[in-house]
Amino acid sequence: MPGNSIYLIGNITRDPELRFTPSGQATATFGLAVNRRWQNRQTQEWEEATSFFDIVCWREQAENASESLSRGARVIVTGRLEQRSWETPEGEKRSKVEVVADEIGPSLRWATAQVTKNERRGAEGGGYSGGGGGGRNGAPASAPAAADGGAYDDEEPF
Repeated sequence: MPGNSIYLIGNITRDPELRFTPSGQATATFGLAVNRRWQNRQTQEWEEATSFFDIVCWREQAENASESLSRGARVIVTGRLEQRSWETPEGEKRSKVEVVADEIGPSLRWATAQVTKNERRGAEGGGYSGGGGGGRNGAPASAPAAADGGAYDDEEPF
């Protein structure tokens, strides 16, 4: 995969929040806690650190995530890092780095899952036609991504 790819395995810290852009595109955000555990070579004690990430997904994947995921669930997320900037009402400039999800799936290491395939939407449905595509809606790594996740109608989800 080219330069900006990330995969994370962790627990959801807050339920996905589903919103819609002014143009009607669904987007969902949720938090992910990723734990790292190691043994201190000097003390032989186990130590742990937790990193927190904001995950963003688009279109059908956003709707599926909102319906399927909840706080505490262990998931696997693949995607890319993206920085966005904005200005507060007080005129302060802010920015943050988020993970834009290409794929999200349950971790089956300590749990089971039931997968239900969604009906395909045709071209008249407006946008991606898969059931659970990624932030770039299943686009190949070489395809350009639009700022809102892009639209790729040529890939079967499974």
